[in-house]
Amino acid sequence: MIKNYILDTNVLIHFPGSIHTFADNNVIIPLICLEELDNLKKKEGILGYHAREAIREISNVRQYGDIRKGVKLPGGGTLRVEMNHLNPVDIPDGVDLNKNDNKIIIMALNLKRESKNINTILVTKDLCVAIKAESLNIEVQDYQNDKIDVDRIYKGYREITLPSSQIDKIYAGGLKPNRKTGADINPNEFFCIKSSDSSTHETLARYDGSKILPLKYGNERAWGLSPKNREQRLAFELLMDEDIHLVTLSGGAGTGKSILSVAVALQKVIENNVYDKIIFVKPVVSAGDPIGFLPGTENAKLKPFMDSFGDSIENLMTERSRRQSTDKGNKIKKNAKKHGEYQEKPSFSAESFLEQYQDAGVIEMKTFAFMRGRTLANAMVIIDEAQEITPHLAKLMLTRAGQGAKFVMIGDPSDNQIDNALVDSKSNGLVYVIEKMKSYGITGHISLEEVERSPLAKIAEECL
Repeated sequence: MIKNYILDTNVLIHFPGSIHTFADNNVIIPLICLEELDNLKKKEGILGYHAREAIREISNVRQYGDIRKGVKLPGGGTLRVEMNHLNPVDIPDGVDLNKNDNKIIIMALNLKRESKNINTILVTKDLCVAIKAESLNIEVQDYQNDKIDVDRIYKGYREITLPSSQIDKIYAGGLKPNRKTGADINPNEFFCIKSSDSSTHETLARYDGSKILPLKYGNERAWGLSPKNREQRLAFELLMDEDIHLVTLSGGAGTGKSILSVAVALQKVIENNVYDKIIFVKPVVSAGDPIGFLPGTENAKLKPFMDSFGDSIENLMTERSRRQSTDKGNKIKKNAKKHGEYQEKPSFSAESFLEQYQDAGVIEMKTFAFMRGRTLANAMVIIDEAQEITPHLAKLMLTRAGQGAKFVMIGDPSDNQIDNALVDSKSNGLVYVIEKMKSYGITGHISLEEVERSPLAKIAEECL
């Protein structure tokens, strides 16, 4: 049965192409929404970009007919801009009739009353609008097309039990998937295997699309860093493998997403020359109140948002310097350590390191605003805080991938780590990419769980 779907402005901003995703139904855009998009199109960052994209999508369908009467969409259904049905009849006292949200609700209510034989649904991502509309007996839905069930999200590995004889086969040329391993295996999915006949026999392995094989990089380091736990070892495997072009890492604060990614990037670019450059990308979304306009060059403006990368580099370089000093056998430091005296802090600044390699074009720091039209080739691209971006923006970013590029998307997709009103834990760009890209041989994902930053960070992540 044909239905009327009335789209709120936030749906169009969340996914500008949403008008094409309602099958053979009627898509209705209130004129008020176009006014709001017009006001938002000049905004900087994600919001303005999505508003402009939504306007372009609506404009493109005008070639197919009269948008006031209803245009037949190429994929089925119709689209029209609704300018009437704003008469506030039987609206309870206390409703502010000057608010755009309430005007959209009134329009939905009047269309529902007029179209008694057609189910009318208001689609919104605004919880307050949803509550008010349902209070007036209007059917409300969130935009469902890109929703991911976070309770069943792909972890990138599974825990199984096998006989020791089958574990031995993994090391003797590989093990073919069978009933015990499961047949529904994604390429680059990992196995945490325990022996069913020996309590001490266990291993980690990866499915390469044909066989289950042992890890290739289990004994290697990157920029002096080695993984600290099981999930980090699996993530390290994906990051080190140059045949995997997209790695997604999810996990809470302190699980090692950033430092692992940065360590491998430094190793692959500066030490091994596998890629020409490192590109750090981060959405400019501040936690808490914004601090206003930031003066200076692009790098100076981005610095407060990019300090997480600087912290990772500083930790890596400090540890690297300490290790090198120990290897050289500096007697003064050895004696100081023996007697519990000071340890000299390495003379290193992450800021000067970044500045040096930025000047040489080896490290770039960018926001999404400057990515449109670019081709990122022969680069290792690390996209931090990917839970803050929309699926549309995630697609924009990944379609920038040129020849020889490796993309790493990292973030914590839980609601308490999302400061972008356009997305939530079920509809952000990170979880969308994880689920949609898991079945391809050049992609891999790991969900990190163990907090390694510090005992305090671990307790805070678990208890607060």
